Amino acid sequence: MTDELQLYEVFIRSRRGLDHKHVGSLHADDPQQALEYARDVYTRRSEGVSIWVVASRDITASQESDCESFYDPLDDKPYRHASMYQMPEGVDSL
Repeated sequence: MTDELQLYEVFIRSRRGLDHKHVGSLHADDPQQALEYARDVYTRRSEGVSIWVVASRDITASQESDCESFYDPLDDKPYRHASMYQMPEGVDSL
């Protein structure tokens, strides 16, 4: 056991075919222990079919304060929006 516990982010998939959703964080010595803790803490009533644990230090994220400069370059690319495309005849939805 190490002196310093690592922070892990926990993601649960509630049913087959759905996406994993972030449900919280926990501290553990290693990924296996984090997985066991996540099972005990976040799936006590069989809420999930799959658990992911990711060391928080391995996540790279944008900051809310950088929102304008980070996302503004996408505004000049209207072709990335589905509204720019015509639906084929006979197709109700994609």
